[in-house]
Amino acid sequence: MDTQLRRKLGAKKRIVVKVGSSSLQHPETGKLNFLKVERLVRELCDLKNCGMDICLVSSGAIAVGRTFMGMEKRPHTIARKQACAAVGQARLMMTYQKMFAEYHQTAGQVLMTKNTMIDNVSRKNAQNTFEELFRLGVIPIVNENDTISTYEMQFGDNDTLSAIVASLVSADLLILLSDIDGLYTDDPRENPDAKLIHEVDIIDERYLFMAKESTGSDVGTGGMATKLAAAKIAMKSGADMIIANAQNMGILHQIFEGSFTGTLFHAHYDEDFYISDYIEETMV
Repeated sequence: MDTQLRRKLGAKKRIVVKVGSSSLQHPETGKLNFLKVERLVRELCDLKNCGMDICLVSSGAIAVGRTFMGMEKRPHTIARKQACAAVGQARLMMTYQKMFAEYHQTAGQVLMTKNTMIDNVSRKNAQNTFEELFRLGVIPIVNENDTISTYEMQFGDNDTLSAIVASLVSADLLILLSDIDGLYTDDPRENPDAKLIHEVDIIDERYLFMAKESTGSDVGTGGMATKLAAAKIAMKSGADMIIANAQNMGILHQIFEGSFTGTLFHAHYDEDFYISDYIEETMV
């Protein structure tokens, strides 16, 4: 990576990091991988100590709840999903709170719905809450409010949510930690000749064609198509976006050292882009 790009990433001040369900769990059992969660927390705390505002968008509530209650497969009914989310969100936050405290950091929970963003008063209140958390030195941990909102769960993916949060808080970088290195010319799990695309300046039809509605696990909801949708939101909101592999949480400090493997989407701020209008037009 060239010096100019390394300097650009090193100058970021407000970062949103999204981590998916499959990145937090042991694939054999579905239970939390505490070593990975601990490394994620340590990396985020170190970035916070560097002077950055850090926000974590974390999936995993339903998956954590289902394994804690002994369910082998992902629940399919809305009521069962919400029950799992109610149990899992509490346990996930308990784990995060304990681990962040080990590194002398305070974490706070923010649960959002689409209505939070569509309603002008609710959106402003959420924005004020985030700003005050950042001023107080708190790391917000964000998830969808799956426990009470069927409306939310019908479309839900946290790739999109993380981009919405990045837009709301005026972040200058969004990092999606996934189970894949980045955007490829084809699905690398099926095509060994697929090539990693290192940088994207404009998302055109060629890239949209590459994105397939698939994931590598049964615990997540977002495939590459949702990541490109997130990239569109982030770029128009003025934030760069990176897709990187969560297999090694050390990828976070590698990003800011300029030595990471992944796909960087360059921001193109659109002053006519309003996130509330986008949600109403595309998600309602």
